[in-house]
Formats: sequence, structure tokens, C-alpha cells
Amino acid sequence: MTQQHKLQRRGFDLGTVNIPSMQEPPSKQSIIEAWKNDKAITVPAIAKQDILLQDSHIQAAHRMMESMLDGAELAGIFEEESINQRLSPEFALLASSSEDHDEQGIEKVYFDVEKDGELSAEDLWCKASWLSFHDEDASLRFRFSFGMEGFEDVAADPDRQVWAGELCERIFPESSIITKNIDILNVLQEILGHKAQFVERIVYFNSPNGGAQFHHDVERGHAGVVFAQLSGSTFWLALNKQTLMDEIIQYAGSHSVHDGLKDLIKNRAALSDYMEEQDHALIEELIDQNPDFIHYLIDKGYSHSLQAGDMLMLPQRDLDHCVWHTVFTLGDEPGEALSFAIR
Repeated sequence: MTQQHKLQRRGFDLGTVNIPSMQEPPSKQSIIEAWKNDKAITVPAIAKQDILLQDSHIQAAHRMMESMLDGAELAGIFEEESINQRLSPEFALLASSSEDHDEQGIEKVYFDVEKDGELSAEDLWCKASWLSFHDEDASLRFRFSFGMEGFEDVAADPDRQVWAGELCERIFPESSIITKNIDILNVLQEILGHKAQFVERIVYFNSPNGGAQFHHDVERGHAGVVFAQLSGSTFWLALNKQTLMDEIIQYAGSHSVHDGLKDLIKNRAALSDYMEEQDHALIEELIDQNPDFIHYLIDKGYSHSLQAGDMLMLPQRDLDHCVWHTVFTLGDEPGEALSFAIR
């Protein structure tokens, strides 16, 4: 049984898609093989019971999102008793800044960590941002990290990575839906050969007409990403970079596309480099804004649909072997999701 949904994002109408009401769970071996072959894989309903147990925290997170949309200051929200009690005594809120230099940035809140009277970590932060520039997209993200944004070498400071993850867990206790899920932990232990640590955490609220455009999440020292849908639903296209390039080349070679893209696909190395540029408008116009290409990828079997309790695993081995992915919000309500990198 399926249900039809519109694919709309940032002012682009990208057609409709049929979403199955139920999905069969993959075997543990299938998950491991997909990861080792740089393929995304959905694990349906793996966190369904955890969602029920964390319902009060998920509802509180939705209220936080609504407060931000109403113009509340993030630092003020963190100083409310319910959150402040969870932050105490280790996390000290130091300051906040309005991110005027960042068009998508809203506010960044800074913390130090003190334990047993000693400074254990400094300059941790949570940053609230808009997910896009589009006026009708109210999607938000809360990112947790440390140091100078954009220049932090997260792999070089594992202790602060761990503390930034703990900060996320204190503010959003529903983080345990990923971090304490025994089934996911066991699979990752087998894949990595050691216990997984969840770092560079992002809490998303994807809203109608919103979602992320095609991108990857490669970062030094990280193996990939686990994404958990806590409320609402999303639709994804996810495929490794080499396969995506194959599909771009095949499609552009037989369909009407920009002349610049026709020239670009003649040199695979140049295409690969261009995809990594911040401004890759020729590719963006095809893979993010062309409904025919979107459905071309859907027909090839690269789609994933997530409901509350589902997880998506996205290996990110390196720039040449990583899963590129794009997200669409389904339905009329925003949904909360967790996106945690794996070290």
C-alpha cells in the first residue's frame, strides 16, 4: 500500500512520489555490506519504541523550534529551568552572538565545561541557522561543535568533540535514540572494528517546502552519518558520488541540458572537481531543480522514505567514495530529526 506525496522544495515543484506504508527491515549483514560498498541503507522502525519513550522531549524540542520561529533568543531558551538543570553543573553558558555575518545564521550560544573545579573544555557552541534562503522555507538546524566555525579541525581535538556531543545530549535528550540504540551500536561496532562515537551533531527541523539540496558530509576522521527521523517524514535520494556522476553523464548525454554541462561531462575528472565547488550551478540546476532528473533517479531505485522511528545510514569514506544525498519534507508539518557523524 502506498500514499502519494508532492515533492516541493524552495519554490520548485518536482512532481509527486508514491511512498510505501511499510518497509521490510534489512538484515544485519545487508547493512554492513551496504556500508562497505558506499551505499545508503534505510533501517525502518528501528527506533520506534525509543520514540515513544522520548515523546515528552520530542514535544519540548518542537516547542523550542516554534519559539525560535516566533523570534525567541536561543540563549534565553537554554536558561529556562528544564534545560538549565540538565546543563548544570558542568556546562556554563558564557555568551551568545547574533550571526549577522552569516545570512543563514540566527544565533550561536557558547559554553565552557568545568569538571571537579578544572576547565575540561572551552569554546563549545550550539548554532541555530535557517536551512535555506527561501522565504517559504522555515526549516531550522541546531549544530553543535567547537572553536572557530569553518576552520575547526574536528579530528584533531577528540575531547572537545565528545564534549560537544554531550552538550547536544543535555539540550536534546532524545539524542539517545541514536547514541544508546543497541542494534545500531552493534552494527557500527562490526563495521568500524571499535565502539562508535557520535560527533558533529545536528538536530534538524525540516519544514514543508524545505529540505537539503544534494551534498555530502565528508570530514576528516569521520566514517559516515546516521540520520534518525523522530517526527514527521522525509523523502531522500542517496547514491555514492561515482554512481551519481555516471547518472549525470548518462542523462545529460541523451537529454536537453545546458551547453556548459554538455561540455563538462566530457571530462570525468573535471566533473568531479566541479561538483566539490561551492558554486556548482550547472550541476545544481540538474540534480536539485529538474523534476525529470529527480524522477529519473527515483526510477533507478536510489530513493529512501523515512517515517518516525526510521534511520538512514550514510557512509562517507572520502571525497571520491561518499554518499551524496538530498532531502524533501513530506506532508504539512515540520519534523524533528537527528544527524550525527560517526567517528
